[in-house]
Amino acid sequence: MADRIELTGLQFHANHGVLEHEAEFGQTFSLDITCWLEFADAARDDDLTQTVNYAELADTALRIATGTPRQLIETVVVEIAETAMRDYDALHAIEVTLHKPHAPIPAVFEDVAVVARRSRKRM
Repeated sequence: MADRIELTGLQFHANHGVLEHEAEFGQTFSLDITCWLEFADAARDDDLTQTVNYAELADTALRIATGTPRQLIETVVVEIAETAMRDYDALHAIEVTLHKPHAPIPAVFEDVAVVARRSRKRM
């Protein structure tokens, strides 16, 4: 069974969206990231290089999320998930959730979220 590292509620402002006012004015979003990996060796040796540096992961995720405006938030979560899988060999899997609580929906709602999950195929 894999261990987990979770980052929740990383807030940022960005201009993602299909509608003109979303691209022009932007809005507040948040990210949740869950990483599955084995960190027993890192814990035993007290060695950051044997696990995922969550400060670096948060920085990478926020750099992507606040970077190039995208029409689809799906594009943002996929880029974050695939970048993390490429950057961290220790990861078994990652799940990235992007929350868009001010999505242009003509109804009362709490949140809209999209989720990308990527994992390595292990033999």
